[in-house]
Amino acid sequence: MRKSFTTTRAFLLLGCMLYLLGSPSFAFAQDGSVKGKVVSDVGEVLPGVNVLIKGSSRGTTTDADGQFVLGNVTPADVLVFSFIGYTTQELTVGNQTTLNITLTTDMETLGEVVVVGYGTQRKIETTGSIASVKSSDLVQTPVSNVVQGLQGRVAGVQITQNSGAPGGNVSVRVRGTNSINGTSEPLYVIDGIQIANSGNITDVSPLSTINPSDIESVEVLKDASATAIYGARGSNGVVLITTKRGKSGTTRVSYEGYYGVQQVRKELDMLNAAQFAQLENDVFKSQVYADPAAEGQGVNWQDLIFRTAPIQNHQLSVNGGTDKTQLALSLNYFNQDGIIINSNFKRYSLRLNLDHKISDRVKVGTSIMGSYNINSGIPTGSQTVGDADVVTGSIVGAALGAPPTLRPYRDDGTLYPFGEQRDGRYREVTNPLGLASVKNQTDIRRVMANIYGEATLVKGLTYRASFNADVQENLNNYYSPLYIIATKDINANSGSAKKDNRNNLVLLHESILTYAKTLADVHSLKFTGVFATQSVQFNQNTINANGFPNDATTNESLQIANTVSTSSLRTKERLDSYMGRVNYGYKDKYFFDITARVDGSSKFGANHKYGFFPAASAAWRINEEAFMQDVDVISDLKLRASFGRTGNAGAIDPYKSLSLQTTSSLTSPGGGDYQFNHAYTKGISPSGIANPDLRWEKSTQLDIGLDVSFLDDRIGFTVDVYKKDTKDLLYEKTLPLSSGYPSIITNLGGIQNKGVELAVNARVIDHGDFKWNLSANFTANRNKVTDIDGGVTNERFITTYTLLKVGQPLGLFKTYLFDGIYQTGETIIPGSDGRIGGTKVKDYNGDGVITSADQVITGNPNPKFIYGLSTNLSYKNFDLSVFVSGTYGNDIYNVSRASFENPLGQRNLLAGVANHWTADNPNNEYASPLQGGRLPITDRFVENGSYLRCKNITLGYRLPAIKGINSARIYVSTNNLFTITKYTGYDPEVNTYAGSNTAIGVDNLVYPAARSVLGGIQVTF
Repeated sequence: MRKSFTTTRAFLLLGCMLYLLGSPSFAFAQDGSVKGKVVSDVGEVLPGVNVLIKGSSRGTTTDADGQFVLGNVTPADVLVFSFIGYTTQELTVGNQTTLNITLTTDMETLGEVVVVGYGTQRKIETTGSIASVKSSDLVQTPVSNVVQGLQGRVAGVQITQNSGAPGGNVSVRVRGTNSINGTSEPLYVIDGIQIANSGNITDVSPLSTINPSDIESVEVLKDASATAIYGARGSNGVVLITTKRGKSGTTRVSYEGYYGVQQVRKELDMLNAAQFAQLENDVFKSQVYADPAAEGQGVNWQDLIFRTAPIQNHQLSVNGGTDKTQLALSLNYFNQDGIIINSNFKRYSLRLNLDHKISDRVKVGTSIMGSYNINSGIPTGSQTVGDADVVTGSIVGAALGAPPTLRPYRDDGTLYPFGEQRDGRYREVTNPLGLASVKNQTDIRRVMANIYGEATLVKGLTYRASFNADVQENLNNYYSPLYIIATKDINANSGSAKKDNRNNLVLLHESILTYAKTLADVHSLKFTGVFATQSVQFNQNTINANGFPNDATTNESLQIANTVSTSSLRTKERLDSYMGRVNYGYKDKYFFDITARVDGSSKFGANHKYGFFPAASAAWRINEEAFMQDVDVISDLKLRASFGRTGNAGAIDPYKSLSLQTTSSLTSPGGGDYQFNHAYTKGISPSGIANPDLRWEKSTQLDIGLDVSFLDDRIGFTVDVYKKDTKDLLYEKTLPLSSGYPSIITNLGGIQNKGVELAVNARVIDHGDFKWNLSANFTANRNKVTDIDGGVTNERFITTYTLLKVGQPLGLFKTYLFDGIYQTGETIIPGSDGRIGGTKVKDYNGDGVITSADQVITGNPNPKFIYGLSTNLSYKNFDLSVFVSGTYGNDIYNVSRASFENPLGQRNLLAGVANHWTADNPNNEYASPLQGGRLPITDRFVENGSYLRCKNITLGYRLPAIKGINSARIYVSTNNLFTITKYTGYDPEVNTYAGSNTAIGVDNLVYPAARSVLGGIQVTF
């Protein structure tokens, strides 16, 4: 009996062993591998999830289908599954060989933690107005400048592409314009490094030196409670840019690239050669052209300057690390040819972000960005109406005004100057190909570096020290060759060149002390204290030369020129700051924030070196109240309010509060030159009067906001209403001649901005393989001038057609009223054009004479509202996104149209002028030709600038799993596909005066925007 039991037990044991040999658990013990799939809590596969063996650097990532395989694993190993936006999960392997992991949404990280000044906050804790933009939205369009990617995506932010040139600058206004003479551009903070953007139309944007693909997120701080922590630099808003940092886990290598082509969106209709020839005969009342019809179509100069231009971008990234050390490295090459010949922008950049945990208490790291940028620019834009500069200073103006009866090249293929054609009668017009031949290249070398150390002193108390440097060197090489000048016009000063070297060094140290404490699980307290000191050193050396014997050495041997002049400039400024912020929360229901900052600037007067900038804010999460607990449809409901004061030091250059002296050239009279024995001698003369009371521009702002989400956060609304008053504007006041000084910088004037913002986000469909997200924003801002110069002046012209007027918006157009053309037999009103066939303007006040009193407000360049709409759809492996934006209710003064409707002779005009007034053609729109004539500034050239633009359409496809590749996506994209507008110029998104606060909505021959089509690929290994 015992033997039988023993035998039975032996067979059972043998059977179990045979079963285990074939079982998955025993197989695991043999090959030491584990596999599985990771999905979200709503069943969506998650590609790119980090799967790491705890305590080691070994691991992998999930592929496009959420699958992973990890070898050399023991049963005792603990696997860590982590993914941005989801709660990290740990699991002991044990005897399992197949793991099905579900990661749950982490509301603290998935869109719930936002970057604020000198720290982060949970979104539910924010009491200020802050908008966030994801990196995927920023790079949806092929942009060289990160700010271009923000356009139309943030409520309260108006972004204008001043120039369509590669690397061209943009103007950004956060809740309106806040200054008259100073900058209204926001402060940009990139990984703690603070930079500014001038917005000038001829500048290469400093933001173009930064690779948009390196950016993780962008936060825009809009109200006083959010920006007061930046004090004297916060009145125009703050844009916080955070770059991608390393993540622990398997090292991931990624490549992103695209290639596309660009074309001009439209060309303007101009007179053909036959029409131009007839017009010349009419202007000069002679047979300039014996047979105008024989000239035919002639040359289309726009076709010669515009081209189909390639654009490409390539980026290689490495990201990975261990629990202690994380690294992110990227290399980027961007190359954009402009749609105008010989214009180009190239960028070579490198970024390294490194974080290392020395111990549980100490952490150190660095962010280093280096870039080399080459901008080849061409002259565009003009600030005159009808003058010679219109057709000599801008390649666009030269192409429009170039006579179609002339030739671009000689028979031997060389450039043919207009002064050598048709007996030189068109020498005052420039061959546009000659302007394109002018060398104007700027090389920009920039290094931005941040080194930090962070230590936890005691529980809850953290000290962080950072040292930042922004080193930039610009070298501009300019040469205008002799061969573009007609032989008979060459003189001793022909051929001009320049070398301009600018160096800028910004050093910033910040010490940040943070204490966070939770009491009784209901009270949260956080204190942030900051000391910062910043120095800015600028150095410029310029050599100008004129009169070259030939073009052999271009601008590389300036000493051979007949005239050589030099100039130099060096400035230094310093800003010391002391800041404090207290955040208090109770039961995640009530929140209160108090912020204060003191800034001391070397730029201001001795009596006002320091400024104080406080702010307070509060928020109430109404949905946490007991009476809201049964309202299931509302997921979150928060009411916010803030009030505070910020400053603006960007309106003046260093030393403007001091008494200044200047010198001038020996060769030009006036200024600091003195006459001795009938010869000018270099001298020094006073140029600026001291003002020890010069102080900060100050903006006070009230903001009330409401954040609402419905249906488990599927639909979200954010509404803000604000009012901002800016006073003590830094204003250049004209002084009487008896003072000996032309003007003084003082604090006068005021501006008010008020408005409403609305942002909407919705997950319209979130069902299985099909998803549809929608987001939109709307902004209506109203500004007005509250004071110009202390009540002395009620109205002041900025240009011949734009003005400041107390009680009215900035930059209004004030002109005469166009009243048709004087017809045969009409009485000519004194003070007008004074001829039959000339432009008639309305005698508005009815006094029988045309004077400045007949000028009235005829246009407003400020839009009634701006908006943006984006939608994203995905079905299985396909994704489609569409993005549109626009403005409504703004006017544009089309100065280029005023120039090219004037039949003064010797330049081409818009096609409509062919129907100009004659005795036999009593046209009431276009004036009759008059040699050297001018058109009055009228509302005829004020046009509707409203537009709706399809900024981007992208169609993508995520490739199925490929061995050795974690994920791969290909896509095609079109940008600026169409624009719906009534504006007749090249593009309604334009401003010749670029960053100006007072001359806005002006179009005068700027670089047009391009339409592009491209294809790209994104691969992660």
